[in-house]
Amino acid sequence: MDINKSVDIGALYLCPTPIGNLGDITERTLEILRSADIIAAEDTRNTLKLLNHFGIRSPLTSYHEHNKYDKAEELVSAMLKGKAVACVTDAGTPGISDPGEALVNKAIEAGINVISLPGATAFVTALTVSGLPARRFVFEGFLPKDKKERRSILEGISDEQRTLIFYEAPHHLRDTLTDLKQALGGNRRIALCRELTKLHEEILRMTIEEAGIYYEEKEPKGEFVLVIEGKPIQEIESEKQNAFDSMSLEKHVKMYEDQGFDRKEAMKKVAADRGMQKREVYNALLSKQDS
Repeated sequence: MDINKSVDIGALYLCPTPIGNLGDITERTLEILRSADIIAAEDTRNTLKLLNHFGIRSPLTSYHEHNKYDKAEELVSAMLKGKAVACVTDAGTPGISDPGEALVNKAIEAGINVISLPGATAFVTALTVSGLPARRFVFEGFLPKDKKERRSILEGISDEQRTLIFYEAPHHLRDTLTDLKQALGGNRRIALCRELTKLHEEILRMTIEEAGIYYEEKEPKGEFVLVIEGKPIQEIESEKQNAFDSMSLEKHVKMYEDQGFDRKEAMKKVAADRGMQKREVYNALLSKQDS
């Protein structure tokens, strides 16, 4: 049997690799890696260890963050000539906080078939074990190193109600917990998922403030996925109410009028914001005009 028949000619395969436990690789991924004409790897040394473990001898080439555009052109050229390329990263799914996106876009532009195989992804594993709401979530990956950009992102998601997910390296964890406390507050629940699927896997569930105190005394080790509770709706409503309470009725009505609502509709919205009857808002405004 010709094993190459299992791979479509001139296709790009995105092949997830284990994030720790080698037993998590799928049979389909192994079949594609054995059959591929070229395996484009983030780090050929790491991938070679994986391939040797499973007795795979397919040719390896380097595809990483620093050559992703030029190498994508080269790989697309090979695929246009009929080669099947399997893209892998050091761990997890290509394109998720790892190289892969540029190659996918180039392949699509060239009309090449792109197939993404299901498999290991650290943030999904962390989310499902965190104990936090998993129906709606936001994956942010690694926060940028630039302090201004980092602060801007955190400020932008400070009112996010969906569960938040970040990746973090151990040597940045303490600073990140400090930044998260400043932006989100110390009372948010957080699950710190460390070394997932590996021998020393650990899931810590606490508040952001407690996590900061914990890692002041303990040296962070291993790769982390941080899963953080979104902002509670009750807290958002309370903040809105406090803002309305500090605003005069006139300014509150004008705020809605400036947004394009007529005065009647503006008073109706003000009444809803403040838990009042529209007639009460009208009478209060009228009495101020008369006084």
